[in-house]
Amino acid sequence: MKLYFSPLACSLASRIAIYESGADATFVEVDRHTKLAEHGLDFRTVHPLGLVPALELEPGLLLTENAAILQHLAERFPQARLAPADPLGGTRLRQWLSFVGTELHKSVYGPLLSTTAPAGAKEYALRLAESRLRYLAGALDGREFLLDHFTVADAYLFTVLNWSRVTPVDLAPWPSLTAYQSRIAARPTVARAVAEEYELYRRQAGA
Repeated sequence: MKLYFSPLACSLASRIAIYESGADATFVEVDRHTKLAEHGLDFRTVHPLGLVPALELEPGLLLTENAAILQHLAERFPQARLAPADPLGGTRLRQWLSFVGTELHKSVYGPLLSTTAPAGAKEYALRLAESRLRYLAGALDGREFLLDHFTVADAYLFTVLNWSRVTPVDLAPWPSLTAYQSRIAARPTVARAVAEEYELYRRQAGA
């Protein structure tokens, strides 16, 4: 497998899932500004939208969209227990992946991270953040993970909430969220993934 990623972007969740699964994979960095990858490759020739993550399963077979890639990894490596085994648990997993992807990633953090979004869009995103984070904090109150054990939904949620560090979103009013982030960050696979990508992020930021 080959994962196309940008440092600390949502593709971090896929890296975490790969490390959790113990899968053999190579990682191809995509510059978030130029969309250039290794050897000067224009990533848009791989994925026309230029969005990461993209997972090449074999030459000519590409998966895109974070939620789809995460579910594929969980299903392909069941021994890692990255998804619940029962049907209702699987539905709950998809529920959380949908929530993280739509209510947090795209609706809240997307506009706040954008360099082209108008001020009104950023203000609206911040207004949405309060209700979404309050709901999430309630769901995590007294729980270690979103479901009964660590899943790809946790990898995605941790990745998205981590963007609070570079946006006006403040997690401090919700202790269950700050505790969750600290707890997930301490997992060896997560710590490894973040450390590796943080150095690459700093390099791109200084370019």
